[in-house]
Amino acid sequence: MKGSAFRQKIFNYGILMIMGTTVADVIVETLVSSGVKRIYGIPGDSIDPLIDAIRRNKDIQYVQGRHEEGSALEAAFEAKMTGMPVACMGTSGPGSIHLLNGLYEAKMDHVPVIALTGQVETDLIGHDYFQEVDINRLFDDVSIFNRQIVNPESAQYITMRACHEAKVKGGVAHITLPVDMLRSSSVSKQLHGIAKYPAISYNFDPKEAVDAINQSKKPLLFIGRGSIGQSALINDFAEKIGAPIIYALNAKGIVSDFDKKVLGGLGLLGSKASIDAMKDADLLVLLGTSFPYSAFIREDIKIIQVESNPSNLHKRFNSSIECLCTVSDFLKHVNPDTKEYKFYTKLQGAKESWIKELEKAENDTSEPMKPEIVAARLSRKVDKNAVVVVDTGNVTVWGMRNFRTEEGKTFLFSPWLGSMGVGIPASVGASFATDRQVVALVGDGSFAMTMMELITARKYDRRIKVVVFNNSKLGMIKFEQEVMGYPEWGVDLLNPDFSKLAQSIGIYGRRVEKLSDLDAAIDEFLAAKSAGVLEVLVNPDEKPMPPKLSFSQVKGYVTSILRESLMEK
Repeated sequence: MKGSAFRQKIFNYGILMIMGTTVADVIVETLVSSGVKRIYGIPGDSIDPLIDAIRRNKDIQYVQGRHEEGSALEAAFEAKMTGMPVACMGTSGPGSIHLLNGLYEAKMDHVPVIALTGQVETDLIGHDYFQEVDINRLFDDVSIFNRQIVNPESAQYITMRACHEAKVKGGVAHITLPVDMLRSSSVSKQLHGIAKYPAISYNFDPKEAVDAINQSKKPLLFIGRGSIGQSALINDFAEKIGAPIIYALNAKGIVSDFDKKVLGGLGLLGSKASIDAMKDADLLVLLGTSFPYSAFIREDIKIIQVESNPSNLHKRFNSSIECLCTVSDFLKHVNPDTKEYKFYTKLQGAKESWIKELEKAENDTSEPMKPEIVAARLSRKVDKNAVVVVDTGNVTVWGMRNFRTEEGKTFLFSPWLGSMGVGIPASVGASFATDRQVVALVGDGSFAMTMMELITARKYDRRIKVVVFNNSKLGMIKFEQEVMGYPEWGVDLLNPDFSKLAQSIGIYGRRVEKLSDLDAAIDEFLAAKSAGVLEVLVNPDEKPMPPKLSFSQVKGYVTSILRESLMEK
């Protein structure tokens, strides 16, 4: 751009600041009126008018991240906590591209996030200009709403529509903002209330479900994320019909692991007792779950599927009875007979045997210490109502199995995207949504990916607690290589001293190498009046075994699949 043209644009922007409201102002005002409390991101030239509008608006908080991926993850996990729209932003080109992984987290977990991306001036679009990227095309897959503001008069409507779509449909609403549009004059109008979120009610006939449960002798409840907030109703219902309860990853914490009815998770991260229940049950009641691993669901079992999203009905399971309603509606209106025989009692031996197997590792005093010990001891020391963030990798296994918990805690995972590195930014985002203690379980590989978001925690005094399971390996990948018959390769990690890194940021940091120091270290770490990092050196050879197969069986199973595949070719 020639110098005179650039000076003219700056002059025009200054005149607008004197004369009245800009598109950037309207966007921010509309976000606020739609319930957005925070916007995460990093400044940049193409969104500087938006940054200034945020500066001048006292009703929205700006949170400066250290990488746009971290900002998008922070927004996604705050949205998971609240269910309300949260915004993130990136400047033109690379700043916007960096948002994508965090936005896919929001997309795949169906949480409302507004993504605002900068763009070059409209008169330069199509010129292959500096940092010009076809952002709308790039964001098309991740978004449920994807628009560019091309007229200042439409800014308010587009922004309000984005908030509405993100909330109602559950996902990412994206708006591209050419910088000259942001600087243009605009006004807020009284629109027709599109950002009001309608209450949805469901009507269904409970008779078929009641009859099926009454006829069943061994019903089994399988709960998912749609069961959040229904702990008491689930417990009462399960007790009434004598049903054991198993849960998907994103339903961890809804029911107490210490309840005799609760057998644990299902799948590779789950328990042997849950698999035994699935083998023996004659009726499966799916409460708000779209569990992806259908191989763990018996093909011949009768299924009642309770689902508020019609697109999830029959997506993975051949359900016999479909109940299009919320889990709450189902539990309040389906009133079967009380069963004298409690199927869950038959599985107590299996549950006790599984717990004893877990406790063997949790009580093992060999060194380097086992990661199961860290998760188990931490579970007994965090606050009763803590928010527990679990990153992706081997640490997901330890968090799912060995962090046994009563009701009252909130667990946050990356259950559908399965992204490494979510732990620290997820904790930051969750901490803005609650005053409760936020504790993260993070592998060393994941920690290194997003560790600079600890600076964000420090800057905004978010007192998150991050436990690093340091085995100097990409442990899950190591295990997968072994299972598939490959030599261990490319998984060794050169790590810094993470505790000293934390200290250099100005937050608590401590490194634990001996089991004898662990309990005191956890106590000191949790009591620290700042964000903190507790780095624990753990055994790199501990295998996250599936609940129903030995290591040799896993290898044999995978080898047979590969052999059959080659023979078919």
